[in-house]
Order: sequence, then structure tokens, then C-alpha cells
Amino acid sequence: MNTVLIRERYKVVRVLYSEPDYAFVEAVDIQERETPTRQINLYEGELLHRYGRLCAGIDPADCPAFQGMFLCGDTLAAVFEDCGGETIDQVFYKGDRWPLADRLAFAELVLHRALEMANLPPEISCAAMLSENLFVDAEERRVRLRYMLRPLPDMTARELPLLAGDQVKKILPRRWDALEAELAFLDELDAGCFRAIVPLYARWRAARADIQAQQEEFESKNILSRAIALIKLRLKRWKKRRARR
Repeated sequence: MNTVLIRERYKVVRVLYSEPDYAFVEAVDIQERETPTRQINLYEGELLHRYGRLCAGIDPADCPAFQGMFLCGDTLAAVFEDCGGETIDQVFYKGDRWPLADRLAFAELVLHRALEMANLPPEISCAAMLSENLFVDAEERRVRLRYMLRPLPDMTARELPLLAGDQVKKILPRRWDALEAELAFLDELDAGCFRAIVPLYARWRAARADIQAQQEEFESKNILSRAIALIKLRLKRWKKRRARR
């Protein structure tokens, strides 16, 4: 197979995704020795102008992974750093056995990543928050974003908190022994109460403190008291749901 070089610098290793006028490739920067792997978005046609404007407005402080962009003939190349780990769906899934403390820590990391993208255009921030682009390094306890910026029509800033909330719900699924503070926060996510990422993150910080405090109090009880507390909570929430009907 012939070697494909972009601008005589980036050697394409594999094509990760493609559609008309767009491709996402993994490449090696032959001028970089320590961390040579790069991920490159390639745009043509109308997408060239659209994403050229979007990427030109990226502030490095808002997106340190962005390595720049350039034209290569009739193609726009937007270059980003590589990210390691596994997709969130490979780490958090039905039946996983993560303890609550770890779940809270990873939920914090995901929402903090979303908060860091608050100033980016929705076409960029929302694409990066999709499940296919949200990577978890369980060993290093890190969350990374892959900037596969495939075209997403009609994205608005309203979508970012919804997408971030969906990812948090994977990390914090409704468990049989979840307590009121945790369930109340999940109720708010289900209802789509947050129209921007900043208020969502602020609410999460308060909710996390309440969740941890309730959990510590719950774990200080004996087994019988825990069982009674859970039964009372389930009965209370059942009555509340019934009253809303």
C-alpha cells in the first residue's frame, strides 16, 4: 500500500471514519519524536469553509489538544493530539462493578471536561462529548476527548449539557441502593433542567457533596437500619410519582 503523506509531514496510518467531504484519520507526525501520533479531521467542499471558520476561532486555552489547521490543495486539515484509553461505553456498562467513590470521581472528570469546552462552538464541543469520542483511562483515572469532529447539523449550546448529562448517567446508573441526593440529581438530568454547562456543573458540585454526605451517614448505620432507610426512601419516591400522575 502506498504511503500517504499530508503536507510532507503527517504519515497517515489508518482511516478511522469517512463520509462525503469528510474523513478522520490517525497519522504520525514525522517531525515529532516524543508524542508523534496525531488525529486529523479532513474537510472538503462546503465543510471546508464551515469548519475553517470554526477552527480558526479555537482558543488554545479552551482546547489544548488543537495543534492547528492548514490547507492541502482543496482539503482543510484540522490537527489534534491523540488520546488514549477506552470509550466510556467500554468502561461503564450495565453490570459493571465500580464503587460509588470511583463513579463520583469519573462523573466529576466528565463534567469538568464539558465545562472546559464551554467557550467552544457547539459543533466542536458537542461532537467531542459523543460516546465515540469520550475516552476513559481507568488505570490513570483520567478522561480524555477525541476530537473526531464529524459534521453534526443543527447543534446548539443547549446540546452540550444534555450530552454531558447522558454520559454522567452511564457512570451513575440508577442503583437499587442509591440514596435521595443521587436520585434527585439523576431526576434533574432526565428532565433536562440545565440549558448550559455552567449551571449543570455548579449543580453537580453541590449534588456531589450531598451524595457523599448521605452515603457516609448511610454506611454508619447497621444492616437493619440501612434496609429500613432504603424501604422508606423507595416508598417516599413511589408516593411522589403517584401524586404527579
